[in-house]
Amino acid sequence: AHQFQLLITNKDGGEHEKEQESQENGRLVADSVAEKGQKSCSGPGQVSNGYPSTSPQSPRDGAGAGADRGSTPGAFRTLVVQQTSLDPPRETWSKKMDFLLSVIGYAVDLGNVWRFPYICYQNGGGAFLLPYLLMAVFGGVPLFYMELALGQFHRSGCISIWKHICPIFKGIGFAICIIALYIAFYYNTIMAWALYYLLSSFRATLPWTTCTNQWNTPNCTHYLSTDLNVSWTNYSISPAEEFYIRQVLQVHLSPGLHQLGWVSWQLALCLLFIFIVVYFSIWKGVKTSGKVVWVTATFPYLVLLILLIRGATLPGAWRGVVFYLKPDWSKLLTTTVWLDAAAQIFFSLGPGFGVLLAFASYNPFHNNCYKDALVTSSVNCLTSFLSGFVIFTVLGYMAEMRQQRVETVAKDAGPSLLFIIYAEAIANMPAATFFAIIFFLMIIMLGLDSTFAGLEGVITAMLDEFPHLLARRREWFVLGLVCVCYLGALSTLTYGGAFVVKLFEEYATGPAVITVVFLEVIAVSWFYGTTRFCNDVQLMLGFAPGVFWRVCWVAICPCFLLFIIGSFLAFPPEVRLFDYLYPFWTTVLGYCIGVSSFICVPSYMVYLLVTTKGTFKQRLLKSITPEAPGSSGPQRDTIVITNAV
Repeated sequence: AHQFQLLITNKDGGEHEKEQESQENGRLVADSVAEKGQKSCSGPGQVSNGYPSTSPQSPRDGAGAGADRGSTPGAFRTLVVQQTSLDPPRETWSKKMDFLLSVIGYAVDLGNVWRFPYICYQNGGGAFLLPYLLMAVFGGVPLFYMELALGQFHRSGCISIWKHICPIFKGIGFAICIIALYIAFYYNTIMAWALYYLLSSFRATLPWTTCTNQWNTPNCTHYLSTDLNVSWTNYSISPAEEFYIRQVLQVHLSPGLHQLGWVSWQLALCLLFIFIVVYFSIWKGVKTSGKVVWVTATFPYLVLLILLIRGATLPGAWRGVVFYLKPDWSKLLTTTVWLDAAAQIFFSLGPGFGVLLAFASYNPFHNNCYKDALVTSSVNCLTSFLSGFVIFTVLGYMAEMRQQRVETVAKDAGPSLLFIIYAEAIANMPAATFFAIIFFLMIIMLGLDSTFAGLEGVITAMLDEFPHLLARRREWFVLGLVCVCYLGALSTLTYGGAFVVKLFEEYATGPAVITVVFLEVIAVSWFYGTTRFCNDVQLMLGFAPGVFWRVCWVAICPCFLLFIIGSFLAFPPEVRLFDYLYPFWTTVLGYCIGVSSFICVPSYMVYLLVTTKGTFKQRLLKSITPEAPGSSGPQRDTIVITNAV
């Protein structure tokens, strides 16, 4: 328990109310001391529990010190109260940069490297930047700012925070935790693939550059810029593609989701190592993870810069850049472009996953989260734009080498873009081993800090909701959580694991988390009230959000999210991976996985209305009324006055 002292100083000639209050405090202290059987002061410079007494911190120390010798007109009397809080103080970031790097590391993930460049060239190149920026300004950044402000003001995780906002929506917190688990089931598997590549890179000749390995087929075409007598045909398969599909994933051993096959022991060991690193990075809280992100959040920028410089010097790099940025303004007339822009900025900034609430809850109360939101979201968007140059300079080089068009080379999206196209390009560079090592290290670190953040959102939520059960057992709870994530990820390590990863990515997280954030915005803006929320922000920052932010929270953000939800329901994606087209039953399975997390929201609403006492109107009113500040809760200090001088 932490201890602090309260000084109450008043003049004899002051108001009668203060005099009476001082007497009441004295009686409270006397009762408390008598009740606890405390001894009186053991010495002139000590209080009863042995701590040194504090001298009056006023300009007139002499008058204050002599206040107990008699009551003379105009003299000060000082009551020094020592208080003990039964709850430990909330953990805080060691430095401001720990917080900023953690948020940047969370927001800048693998999607910035592979998803943004692909979506950009697919939707009109440079023209795509217009809807992307509009969606960021009116949708993504306001949601980002709102979550940081909520977490910092209420200092709670994504479950317990709802009793301070609108209790009936508490199911949102449980839904977020389940979604975070689903993400942990498949997201870390991509890092396991990268670790397999990293370990395979420590050799003079990279294994995905030759066609003489046991996993290669007759269609494998070893095609380098020096092989002038080798031609690239429609049936050719690069050694990099065969290494990824037949050696790392071993997808050829699984016919589909109905028969996944055995677990790959190599990938299982790689994933185990990833989770061991994750555990020892987050087991002690933000004090440890805040230090780890100094490496995991900054190293990718160093690698991106090196790869950008190297890519810009490759022959044909300019073809890739032109293809990346050449605007096709006619694309702006299609709904798909605006939908992709909205979805990309939403999943890139990452509101709704409970992470921003958790990270901001460890900030000092008066931290300028407004500036933090603008800085981190700007860094995130600029990183996406920079990654496009890193990817497309290399794609231009590959197109030049194969004597093909850039769009033919860039047909792969998602992980294939990194593990096949980029891996092959690196293998054809001078110092290929060095570039392969730093590239796959970058992929692992981009994924690691996002995993730290996702699990920290769950941990903070559960510790704040069940403090008496879990607060002193954080290490064991984190260990249990990591074990659950590892066991849940085993299906993604099978021969057909890549099909499972794609299923989770398309259905388990996207629609559910967008719906959850939509309800979160409605709860904060319409039930809690924008005026009350802005007053909270003013109390923290000293200034209230302007009209722009209010309009965004009340109207634009809900419409922004409804647009994404409606488009997804109206045009469900046709899911395909390699040559496998997902059958209809997998779509039903995917929707069931998505609904399994979202079902927490209506379930908790029913539970709260049933268990609350009173008429239905009284129950409803109570369930949408936030608890008053100072109510009992995990983050409200319980004060016991132990003694006074």
